[in-house]
Amino acid sequence: MEQEEVAAREGADSQLMYRIERPVYNESIIRSQVLSRKEKSTTLRERLAHQFRCSSQRAKAAALSFLPILIWLPSYPVKQYLFSDVVSGLSTGVVQLPQGLAYAMLAAVPPVYGLYASFYPVLLYTFFGTSRHISVGTFAVISLMIGGVAVREAPDSMFYVQPANGSNMSVVVDVEARDARRVQVAVVLTTLVGIIQIVLGLLRFGFVAIYLTEPLVRGFTTAASVHVVVSQLKYLLGVKTQRFSGPLSAIYSVKEVFSDIANTNVTTLILGLVCLVFLYGIKDINERFKKKLPIPIPGEIVVVIVSTSISYGLSLSEDYKVDVVGKIPTGLLPPAAPQFSLLPSLVTDSFAVAIVGFSMGISLAKIFALKHGYSVDGNQELIALGLCNFISSFFQTFAITCSMSRSLVQESTGGKTQIAGLLASLVVLVVVVAIGFVFQPLPQTALAAIIMVNLLGMFKQFRDIPTLWRTSKIELTIWLVAFVASVLLGLDYGLLVAITFAILTVIYRTQSPKSAVLGHVPGTGLYCDVDEYEEAAEYEGIKIFHSNSSIYFANSDLYVNALKEKTDVNPEHIEAAEKARRKQEKANSNHSSPSKLCVKYKKEAVTHEVVSYNHAAEEQRNGRSEDTGTTLDSEHSVFLRPPCAIHSIILDWTPVNFIDSVGAKAIKQVIKEYAAVDVRVVIAGCSRNLLAELDTLQFFTGVMTTDMVFPTVHEAVLHCQHSKSHPAAAPANETT
Repeated sequence: MEQEEVAAREGADSQLMYRIERPVYNESIIRSQVLSRKEKSTTLRERLAHQFRCSSQRAKAAALSFLPILIWLPSYPVKQYLFSDVVSGLSTGVVQLPQGLAYAMLAAVPPVYGLYASFYPVLLYTFFGTSRHISVGTFAVISLMIGGVAVREAPDSMFYVQPANGSNMSVVVDVEARDARRVQVAVVLTTLVGIIQIVLGLLRFGFVAIYLTEPLVRGFTTAASVHVVVSQLKYLLGVKTQRFSGPLSAIYSVKEVFSDIANTNVTTLILGLVCLVFLYGIKDINERFKKKLPIPIPGEIVVVIVSTSISYGLSLSEDYKVDVVGKIPTGLLPPAAPQFSLLPSLVTDSFAVAIVGFSMGISLAKIFALKHGYSVDGNQELIALGLCNFISSFFQTFAITCSMSRSLVQESTGGKTQIAGLLASLVVLVVVVAIGFVFQPLPQTALAAIIMVNLLGMFKQFRDIPTLWRTSKIELTIWLVAFVASVLLGLDYGLLVAITFAILTVIYRTQSPKSAVLGHVPGTGLYCDVDEYEEAAEYEGIKIFHSNSSIYFANSDLYVNALKEKTDVNPEHIEAAEKARRKQEKANSNHSSPSKLCVKYKKEAVTHEVVSYNHAAEEQRNGRSEDTGTTLDSEHSVFLRPPCAIHSIILDWTPVNFIDSVGAKAIKQVIKEYAAVDVRVVIAGCSRNLLAELDTLQFFTGVMTTDMVFPTVHEAVLHCQHSKSHPAAAPANETT
């Protein structure tokens, strides 16, 4: 019978004690006497019928899950939340307006389409989103990815035309036709992104974001920031250069800008630098005094209003050739079907945009949810972003996601729910419908300054490098690979390379696990690495092998090799030594002096010879070594004391999460090899799931039985000790 006792001694120096005394269990005893599986009373057909059963409660739950606004809006506390949401919504809308205009430039479409993308998706997310604080809409990284695709599919070279006056001037670009084509590409890409996100959400694939580990995302977004700054240099300097896409596009763009730097528009440069300095100062003030300021100072809208006024008053476009936003049509466009003929060439890009967009959104949503004590549903977030992109694409928008800067504004100004986001979208709607024409003289260099200053937070991610150097070299490598690949190869190929490399690091870690021989820490029941801890001592005749990885096709051979190397018990060596010993005994049956075996192992085959103990010692004293006609590089000598001192090996499988058929075969084979030289191998610390996998793989057949599996390392040790001293005795009792 099992007896358990827990005693606590009172007093200042009291320590909770744990004491247990019971028989030593192996898996055979556990299955026959301790545990019994619950019988599954339902059949597969019944479970499927229950899963697809329709009822009013399930329909209500599905509706509430699909439309989260139905959960919180009926109980919305107007008195407590409304004022905060109004202030937050107006503040966010004021920031969203200039960012929408600016990020449209990154997407290679006219600025008004950035306003469309700042209205429709934000309005839709209010109904379908589960986060209360994030601000969806245009975002620099996604806009740049879309712009790269638009430029690739509709380059300037497709729209060269002869001048209308028939002069001998060089060809010019038909800007209107080019922009119309790029809008079509961006809209179709957005439609496909929305479809992918909706499908992934319905299939419960919200977990895909875990493959974009934090170092990967931070390295990728830092590289995207480099691309964004490079793309804005021509607007800041006022030079006319081609926009590149694809591998090495950043290098080509920088080269093109500096080759034309002599044509810099001085007025444009001065205005852009003034805007940069002003915005940087406002951001610094907002950061330093964020606890004292009721709301952040809206530097972006100040820059937009002031620069627009200066541009209009001084006629910068006509008199100083400063590039401005240009025509902004008043009102909303009617819905129109995308040009689906463009779909085949955009599939790969749409997957990249869909996953990156979702990753950005869900990571920030989880941060705010954790801070404010609520939960977000990753699958519903996928569906919400997908619906925002898909439905909005019919109204000529480009793909959106969550913006970090606007989300911080919405949360820091007191936003409580997505009512704030709804009001922010209405601010944009007023501008689009009523006063959009006011921003037509807005200089593009001011928008470039807004974009660059908003990326300061991303460039601060370079500080990750020294931190990761101290904490994790592998994660630092992921960060650097994501950054370098994305800068050089472009954001699409760079993301693919980064994800592939991150997965390879997981494989590397499983193939390079830390292996150790464990020893017992007296009086504790703990087993620790004997090479790392002085207190850990090995039991005589027993080796406990620990490797912190699962066992599968990619590392099964490495596991077996590490087992033989760490325990210093190699069946092949023992068998060769035994053959050599028998040969020596036969040749020297009348020799009275003790002998020690020198067994030599070549790379290709195993050979052995016997050297008398005295002769070997004499050679060591004289500093001589045997020369058998082979070099030391091709063979090595191992001295073994017959018989083998190790009688048991315990495999600690506590960290093993899974095993496949290749791994199971490798373990069975090595157990048989050890059994051939009278070394018993037992397994300890298997989880119930791992045991189920072993049953499925038919591991316990033939000489492999459940009697060789123990729930803990200590029980395996007690069994090995007891079996060595009492081979046919009953199970021992365990005391811890």
